[in-house]
Amino acid sequence: MKHSRISLVIAALAILVHAPASAQQVRIGDLTVNDGDVPVRLMGYGLVVGLDGTGDRAQGVYGSRHTVQSIVNLLRNFDIEVPAELLRTRNVAAVLVTAEASPYLRTGGRVDVQVSSIGDARSLRGGVLWATPLVSEPGGPALAIAQGAAVVSENLASTADPVETSVRIPAGALISRPLPRAGGTGSRILLKEPNLTMATRIGAAIEAEFGAGVAQVEDPGAIALNLPDGQPPAVALARIADLRVAVDNAAKIIIDGRSGTVAAGGDIVVRSAVVSHGGVTVSVGETANGDAASGGVRLRAGTTVQEVASSLQAIGAPPEMISAVFEALRSVGAMTADIVVR
Repeated sequence: MKHSRISLVIAALAILVHAPASAQQVRIGDLTVNDGDVPVRLMGYGLVVGLDGTGDRAQGVYGSRHTVQSIVNLLRNFDIEVPAELLRTRNVAAVLVTAEASPYLRTGGRVDVQVSSIGDARSLRGGVLWATPLVSEPGGPALAIAQGAAVVSENLASTADPVETSVRIPAGALISRPLPRAGGTGSRILLKEPNLTMATRIGAAIEAEFGAGVAQVEDPGAIALNLPDGQPPAVALARIADLRVAVDNAAKIIIDGRSGTVAAGGDIVVRSAVVSHGGVTVSVGETANGDAASGGVRLRAGTTVQEVASSLQAIGAPPEMISAVFEALRSVGAMTADIVVR
């Protein structure tokens, strides 16, 4: 057992020493969370008022009857009785409100909230969220109250209209009760993105700082800690969070499904391949000179992701075509990378 422990430490130190030159040093605190730091998800149902005729409609077969009933209930709380058939709701929209808060946030703290229409409102621009209780589970006690003016996130793409049925309210929720905490012991740290190599590097860095036997890699996503005696756990965890380890650039391509923006990380090259999609042919090969021919793109082998994306955008390829081309290039083995379409 002792020899296997020594072998693990030696292997971990080898990983640290032979980390790629392109790797950067990152704080462990930016890569992990403590097992008790699970954020609290808050949710609620409310009304956005003050709209300029862009709210839910109340008339017709498909009218938002839940919005009408919500307004009736709201007014009843103020001893005002209004028949439902007399209400017009074009200046009001029924919404779902969500937020995420740290379990260590105390009463009086504030968090951002996201507000999304659940009826047929056209826009929430200019509206104000009425005081909305937020709970962590259906039927639970209200842990926060959300209210405030809606802020529309403008779409930077000039070819697309901004989505105005989903808005946010900065610092819009006020914590009114202590938040529940997960049952973590504080003796484990969890990787935000599980990876065995990274977990081993983190364990080695911790043991280099505190001594052998302090960190034990349980699996790619968790490291058990045996913190030394005589030091408060919070102080030891703070020291661990400030330690740095080498992080490789991830081979990942992220594509915006609306604007066609392409972001790539890691040393990704595109090898020889031919992809035909929607009347456009992308040819990557040794003899290609990087020109954009009529109805197609020709690039040299070993080209970069950025060059492929720029060439497709230059011929006016829509976002869905750009996504399909990169997916096809990965499928045929022309490149090795994770592709995420958002």
